[in-house]
Amino acid sequence: MTDQEYFARVEETKKKVRPATYVCHHVDEPFIVDGRIDHPSWMRAEWTPLFGHIEDPDIIPEWATRAKMLWDDRYFYVGVDMECPDVWGTITTRDEHVYAYDPDFEVFIDPDGDGEEYMEFGMNALNCVYDFLLHKPYDRSGGETRDIAWNWEGLRSAVQINGTLNASWTVDKGWSAVIAFDYSSMMAQAPKCNFPPKDGDVWRVNLSRLVRDRANTWTGKDWTWSRVGIYSMHVPELYGFVQFSDRPVGSARVPFMASTW
Repeated sequence: MTDQEYFARVEETKKKVRPATYVCHHVDEPFIVDGRIDHPSWMRAEWTPLFGHIEDPDIIPEWATRAKMLWDDRYFYVGVDMECPDVWGTITTRDEHVYAYDPDFEVFIDPDGDGEEYMEFGMNALNCVYDFLLHKPYDRSGGETRDIAWNWEGLRSAVQINGTLNASWTVDKGWSAVIAFDYSSMMAQAPKCNFPPKDGDVWRVNLSRLVRDRANTWTGKDWTWSRVGIYSMHVPELYGFVQFSDRPVGSARVPFMASTW
């Protein structure tokens, strides 16, 4: 579609969608990335509300998904907890199209909120990850928009399985993941942003969980932190808002003050 059509759709969707917001606190203590969300700093951070359907607010996901976010002087951290009675994965090669084959968790980050040069990350329960840079959203690209050779060079990620991985004959409780996104890899995409963020800075971020069955027969199970209102994760103008606070996590409740729409 043309840019005019794309932005007209965005403006129309804004009339029916309210973006999610989150105050992301600073963490002062040494931080362990091991997939667990029960370390002291994580325990003091607030959960997001439960994820909902990417487009339709009347569709209620059958399994709970919720997340937390933190930051320090080197990394932006995302932790997620996902209920699932059958935890499985098949892809083991980095930058393979995990989302086309396996259930996955995805993070989209646009630090300067301009809707361009935003970054996508995804992972499965095997801690197999992919990451790439989007110069523009697919619907307004006018050509190849994805740079799959781009990487978060300092990225760290880990998974914890609450059950037995790839054992369909057992009943699992779910899996959790923690990802550390290094700032140094993001600077070129948002040269006017502060890295690390300063108190009150706001990024556009969204979190998505794509759920599949082993036979790949399920459709429409894309659950997000901030509802997009369109069945596409590639509308960065409709992402949620993350406001950074330099208050140590757990020290004080900081209200979300930034403007949205």
